[in-house]
Amino acid sequence: MQTSYTVRHHEHVTTRSFAEVIQALEAATGSVEGGGWPQIARSAQTLDDFEALVRAREGSSGFMRFLTVDHGWMSHYGSAARSRMYTIGNPLIAQTMLRHSVAAGLNVPIRLLIYEDVESGTTRLAYDLPSSLMSVLDNADVTAAAKKLDAKLLALAVQVTGSPADAAAS
Repeated sequence: MQTSYTVRHHEHVTTRSFAEVIQALEAATGSVEGGGWPQIARSAQTLDDFEALVRAREGSSGFMRFLTVDHGWMSHYGSAARSRMYTIGNPLIAQTMLRHSVAAGLNVPIRLLIYEDVESGTTRLAYDLPSSLMSVLDNADVTAAAKKLDAKLLALAVQVTGSPADAAAS
C-alpha cells in the first residue's frame, strides 16, 4: 500500500548562534539517552511508577531527548556548517496518540534539526509538524492529540530560537 499526503515543514530562523540554540534546547529538554529509556520501561511496576519515572526525566518543556546525532562528521567532506538532529518526545504525550492507533509510532518520538545556514549567517531549527505527519492515519483522535503536540513543539522552538516559524517554510 502506498499513500501520498502533505507534510507541513516549519523552520525557525534566528540570529542566535548555533551553540546558543543547542544549549537552550538541551537546557529545556530532559534526557533518556544512554540507556535511560529502557531502564524506565523495565523498572516501572505500575502505571503510577512509570509516570513518575518519566516525569523525573522530562525537561521544563515537557520533552526529553532520546537520541542526538551530531552531523559534525560532514566536516570531513568539506562542510563548514554544523548541524545536530534530535529525536525528542515524551511517552506520556505519545500514548495520547498511540492508544488510538499504534501506527502513530512511526512519527513519535519526533525529530528536529538545528543547523547553521552559513550563507545567511543564521541558525535554523527545523521540524515537520506532527499533526501533518499523523494526517495519513485519518484518525480524528490521533489528529486531536497531535495538534496538542504541535503546540508544545512550537512553544519549545520559539523558546530556544526566539523566533516564530518562518511562514515561507510552513
